[in-house]
Amino acid sequence: MMKSRIDLFLEWTLSILLGIMVLDVFWGVITRYILDSQSSWTDELARYLLIWLSILGAAYASGKKLHIAIDLLPQYLNERNQKILDIVITSVVLLFAITVFLIGGLRYVYISFELGQTSPALKLPIGFVYIVMPISGLFICYYKLLDLVVIIKNLKNGN
Repeated sequence: MMKSRIDLFLEWTLSILLGIMVLDVFWGVITRYILDSQSSWTDELARYLLIWLSILGAAYASGKKLHIAIDLLPQYLNERNQKILDIVITSVVLLFAITVFLIGGLRYVYISFELGQTSPALKLPIGFVYIVMPISGLFICYYKLLDLVVIIKNLKNGN
């Protein structure tokens, strides 16, 4: 199934990014305290890797349904109304991902490339740092559309 492949891809990507970040921070500590000359790029790289980890991690958590949820209201609803509430919540998350991550993220990346912004130490175009927003938005949209299909199917079947 496509979802399991995407999950596996995100798991590996997040693991690799975390591993690179650990090595980067370790190298920064070595250069600061052992070599007495802080590497100029380690802090910046760690910051950008953390951005990628957190935003891609949000997409992964969304797909695994590990995100924060307030379950106060559903306990007072019958099963059918709980599913309707799930549809509303999933639709709101989908709308948020489309407007903020996809549209807003693409606009931000475009503006960053147009202005020619680069990072101070790595000289990396800032657009490459923030391109994770629309990428993550695509993953979240995929997961939420899949969730909507399953919820609606179960609602129609009476499950």
